[in-house]
Amino acid sequence: MIPQETVARILDLTRIEEVLGDYISLKRKGANLWACCPFHNEKTPSFSVSPAKGFYKCFGCGKSGSTVSFLMEHEGMSYVEAIKHLGAKYGVEVVDKEETPEQIIANKRKESLVLVSEFAEKFFQQNLDTDEGRTLARAYYASRGIEDGTIERFGLGWAPSKASKSFTETALEAGYKEEYLVATGLTVKKDDGTLYDRFRERVMFPIHDVRGRVIAYSGRTLRSDKEIA
Repeated sequence: MIPQETVARILDLTRIEEVLGDYISLKRKGANLWACCPFHNEKTPSFSVSPAKGFYKCFGCGKSGSTVSFLMEHEGMSYVEAIKHLGAKYGVEVVDKEETPEQIIANKRKESLVLVSEFAEKFFQQNLDTDEGRTLARAYYASRGIEDGTIERFGLGWAPSKASKSFTETALEAGYKEEYLVATGLTVKKDDGTLYDRFRERVMFPIHDVRGRVIAYSGRTLRSDKEIA
């Protein structure tokens, strides 16, 4: 286990354009850098890198994340390997301490919660392109001056109103465990064991960590009914 202060120091020194530039050819266009996406075949560059935000996003295949997530997905590194790689690049010594059994269990649980949250991001994004999503959510985003590119970049979405278990049932069918759905707060479990979605008929805003991974959600109702939270 790498001490958090060491991880923070490495991430503070890391420049996404320098690291990704070791693997792909980046060209500046405005505030961002662009390249052909390394995750799928394309002829026209749709892979955007923001040095200011330390974030990348492909507008072709939807891949997005931070420097660390790029190394993990593109190079097949583990999180620890990615941090060590960045530490070596920026001259920071990394001392990996052995994890206790409790820490291993806690880290696996945390990873499971992140995977559920990232699944939710895709679910809410896909619902933007339903009839309801286009009529309500996209119309709302447009009224607030939020363009499609911004919606894609930040993973904004829509929680459908047609069913109280729409997300929960989809996640369970995809193999995600009830335990983790409830732990993220995306699913609520009643005393009688019934499960239902916490977010319904709301525009959805994912919250990312420094690695660019979704760790939480905020939802906004579009109704004017004051009895709705």
